[in-house]
Amino acid sequence: MTLKIDKAGRVILPKTLRDRLGLHAGSDLDLRETTDGLVLKPVVGKPSLIRKGRFLVHAGEPPHGYDFTTAIDADRDARARKVWGL
Repeated sequence: MTLKIDKAGRVILPKTLRDRLGLHAGSDLDLRETTDGLVLKPVVGKPSLIRKGRFLVHAGEPPHGYDFTTAIDADRDARARKVWGL
């Protein structure tokens, strides 16, 4: 497939290709330079929870502004209320 680059350096992907790959406005793409040229691939989301032994561990990035201390305190309060029957 041959594509053209416009004056601003943009490349337009054909709609059939975007639809087949599930790409839409705002989709992230990974661009790599290789000895053969350029490779453009959709960024595949990685799971944020992974299993380590018996536990699920968050391995992703927390949302912007996420406060772990508040989340832990809220979870502890909820567990304590459940144990105490409140």
